[in-house]
Amino acid sequence: MLSAHPIQKIVIFRALQLGDMLCSVPAFRALRTAYPDAHITLVGLPWAESLIDRFPEYFNAFIAFPGYPGLPEQEVNPEKIISFLQEMQHEKFDLALQMQGNGSIVNPMVELFGAFYTAGFYREEDFRPSSLYLKYPEGIHEIHRHLLLMNHLGIPSVGQELEFPLNSYDYDAFDQLNLQIIPQKYICIHPGSRSVARQWPPAYFAALADYCQEQGFDVVITGTKDEEHLAAEVMQNMKHEAYNMAGKTTLGALAVMIKNSYALIANCTGVSHIAAAYGTPSIIISLHGEPERWSPLNQMKHRTIDWTRTPNFNLVREQLTEVVL
Repeated sequence: MLSAHPIQKIVIFRALQLGDMLCSVPAFRALRTAYPDAHITLVGLPWAESLIDRFPEYFNAFIAFPGYPGLPEQEVNPEKIISFLQEMQHEKFDLALQMQGNGSIVNPMVELFGAFYTAGFYREEDFRPSSLYLKYPEGIHEIHRHLLLMNHLGIPSVGQELEFPLNSYDYDAFDQLNLQIIPQKYICIHPGSRSVARQWPPAYFAALADYCQEQGFDVVITGTKDEEHLAAEVMQNMKHEAYNMAGKTTLGALAVMIKNSYALIANCTGVSHIAAAYGTPSIIISLHGEPERWSPLNQMKHRTIDWTRTPNFNLVREQLTEVVL
């Protein structure tokens, strides 16, 4: 399907958050395996520039996305949209991949990149630039969705495992925290989520944290700077002491912490996929109503409770008991 023109320059459009990006890693891996010598550019949200250093084997360059009308992930910068599209056209990509979503908003924009080939997802009622576009698969896992796109383009899968590589800077950042914790002897609790509507009550996290303490584990509360208030609320509801590291870690240091922990308790897809990448057992409370799309694939090691269907704290407690005993 892509044999009529040599593929030497590829651009991937996926301007989303951490969990979304990690679910695409198996597709990125398949793409690189199929085109080992291609120059691959990632177009994403500004934070995602860090992925170039973390995944140097998959990406060669990064272009920050200025936003686009209808996309909620960031504010639109109208002045930069035209210059952004001009930059994309100037690159003369051989293949542009729309891996953002179902294409209802962005397919016309990706077509304006001016690549020789464009491919991605589409809905029947929306614009479909070419036969290289795959009808958006509903009701499946995000990992499998992007692997299906690769297969549609004649690119075979090379596994569905997630990755989150660590480097010396990550370990140095972790060491600088000077935490008196022993690997496999502590449990991470991450109470935050980008959407307030998807945040499990801090009192519930506190109850689980106390239970972990009573089983002989140290507890480390994690989160971003914006989630410090949630971590503080969890601490206030606890009977025992814990390490509050919300807002004090880099992403890499947090990943080291999750890798070395006995287990993770969270309602955030980003850290759940980091845990999945390392095989760290987890208890994930899903409040987005799509656990079949976002939950870690290994359901025995990563227990996901769909709180929208079974809002039962005892069920969560039972799953945690199975993990820590």
